[in-house]
Amino acid sequence: MKPQSMTGFARSDGYWQRYRWTWELRAVNGKGLDVRLRLPQGSDHLETDVRKRLAERLSRGNVQVALSITLAESRLELVVNEAALQAVLDLKARLGDVLDDKPLSLEGLLGLRGIADFREGEEDSTALETRDGMILGDLDVALDRLCAMRGEEGEKIVAVLGRQIDRIAELTGTIEADPSRTPAAIAERLSEQVGRLVDAAPSLDSDRLYAEAVLLATKADLQEEIDRLNAHVAAARALLEKGGPCGRRLDFLAQEFNRETNTICSKSNAVAVTAAGLELKTVIDQFREQIQNLE
Repeated sequence: MKPQSMTGFARSDGYWQRYRWTWELRAVNGKGLDVRLRLPQGSDHLETDVRKRLAERLSRGNVQVALSITLAESRLELVVNEAALQAVLDLKARLGDVLDDKPLSLEGLLGLRGIADFREGEEDSTALETRDGMILGDLDVALDRLCAMRGEEGEKIVAVLGRQIDRIAELTGTIEADPSRTPAAIAERLSEQVGRLVDAAPSLDSDRLYAEAVLLATKADLQEEIDRLNAHVAAARALLEKGGPCGRRLDFLAQEFNRETNTICSKSNAVAVTAAGLELKTVIDQFREQIQNLE
């Protein structure tokens, strides 16, 4: 699977008999996978399946999931409170001769509070399982669309990241090939520095100064940082080629890129190397910004 963006929107609609439903999924950047559900009353039993399906398809992002269910037609049923009805009939039987000997009418019973009420008809358990299965099936459709959108955006981000990695590699090569890093240039620079110090203070031991200068030059060598930058470039390219969720690992590499570049800038004693290091920092910042959108 190719790397995906963490942002996207998807919607799917479905129906079965008199039920109509709509799924809406909205995803934005997040450190981990944070799912927020909004399910209609009476649909809480779907939550476990919904979260499981999202976790199987997504690894990062703040995802808002909303389900709405409507009835295309109403199907009212008259529900009788059998206990209340029996209580009224028993009372009539005990007191009918005393209070009223007229028989109870249906209209009179319906007028009594708590005896009967109209409510929306409910499906049997088998029908509800069929409906819920179709609702979850349309969640899968919405997830397919969300992943497709995130994938398209991910391809664009990967293309940008690829160009930025190429630029990091190019600038690293520029630093490595800079003439100031050749042995001849280093020797000439050391000789000039020692010569100036000896001219300023003839009493100083030139051999000792040269030895100290060589030690400082060795500490200031950039090859170790350059090698690590090249290794990080190779690792970043491998992650993008492998695909799948890689945003966190790329973010770690961006930190490493930045660490090595800061060291190069602090050690640099050549204008060209410093300029390349500063441009490298700019590209790395742009690289890290793009990574924040990647799953």
